[in-house]
Amino acid sequence: METMEKTSLAEKALDQGKGILRLAPTWVPRSFCVPGRRIKLHPDDYYVLGGQRGGIDERWLSSTTPAKNGPLTGKNEGLSAVVFSDGTQDKQILLKDAIDELKAEIIGARLWKEYGSWPMYSKFFDNKGPLPHHIHHNDEHAKLIGQLGKPEAYYFPPQLNNHGGDFPYTFFGIAPGTTKEQIRECLVNFTKGDNKITNFSSAYRLEPGTGWDVPPGMLHAPGSLCTYEPQKASDVFAMYQSLVNDAVIPEELLWNGTPKDRIGDFDQLMEVIDWELNVNPQLMATHFMRPKAVRSAEEMKADGYMEKWICYKSHAYSAKELTVMPGANVTIKDNAAYGMIMMQGHGKMGVWDIETPALIRYGQLTHDEFFVSEKAAREGVTIVNSSKTDPIVMLKHFGPGNPDLKLE
Repeated sequence: METMEKTSLAEKALDQGKGILRLAPTWVPRSFCVPGRRIKLHPDDYYVLGGQRGGIDERWLSSTTPAKNGPLTGKNEGLSAVVFSDGTQDKQILLKDAIDELKAEIIGARLWKEYGSWPMYSKFFDNKGPLPHHIHHNDEHAKLIGQLGKPEAYYFPPQLNNHGGDFPYTFFGIAPGTTKEQIRECLVNFTKGDNKITNFSSAYRLEPGTGWDVPPGMLHAPGSLCTYEPQKASDVFAMYQSLVNDAVIPEELLWNGTPKDRIGDFDQLMEVIDWELNVNPQLMATHFMRPKAVRSAEEMKADGYMEKWICYKSHAYSAKELTVMPGANVTIKDNAAYGMIMMQGHGKMGVWDIETPALIRYGQLTHDEFFVSEKAAREGVTIVNSSKTDPIVMLKHFGPGNPDLKLE
């Protein structure tokens, strides 16, 4: 009888990366979406899971949150995996399982004590057209179906937006002066063709290199830019628009997130809407986000890098964009654990080779996504840009209550 290995796979992986875990790409299909084909998946693989599953238009990052894709959802869909190489083969363990086992060693004592899990994830959302006007429930309403509420944020990476798709404009909120009766009538008319709910909203042109804050309870119809989306660890939503881009939205998605005993109750759908949030006349001033330098831009440039907050209006998560100049060698310290994804360039990060692939096959491993433990982040992560011409650009997503972030 073989004796059990004393060191677990999670411990080996954390030790191999000296506190930085290498992650495998996590691809997620959506049956109601058409891929925008900007997330570097091979052209032959966008429908690799079969037509009934829809196209792959999302890559989930640092995720311990399972995707909610109905009865056909695959095993571990949406869950990130840690990669450990023993020299002869690559082995994988779910990031969720590694965190459940090693706890504060990965995410830090503060987050483990308060949440007992990694309470956020990010994703690339890559749709050819706009999404229907929809809503994410707050904690109170999500609790009724055993889920958590879902705030989210958007950032539009220039590297993934060489084209804007079919409709690079997003409807946010409800136009001031609209009555609740008008919105309720749209919901009642959901099965009668186009319910025209965006008649009562405003669309904003999307600009690469900027972002938006989207609290729960806010109606929004995301446009067709490829979007980086840090969000709370939840997949709860309901579609309030019945027809978009000539595609009919199934009625079941209107009631998605509604407790079974209140399906058919339009007043319940209205209760999910945070009315004052939606009719705010200063909505853009309140929720639009331009990047902000984390400290003096001149000082950072002199040190060979530039780091900016790109998502900074929510307590539930935050995100930065880090650029390391060609030929630079920098050490960056953060006071919280984070996931990261490469957007441009190649070099070294700690013990790891890091690179930005141009094309990825479904199931192929990469060296573009990692998870940095709190201990490693506090000690400082050394990044070496070995190119003479190409900057390294990476996006970093943090959990709740980032001690380095001063909320507005």
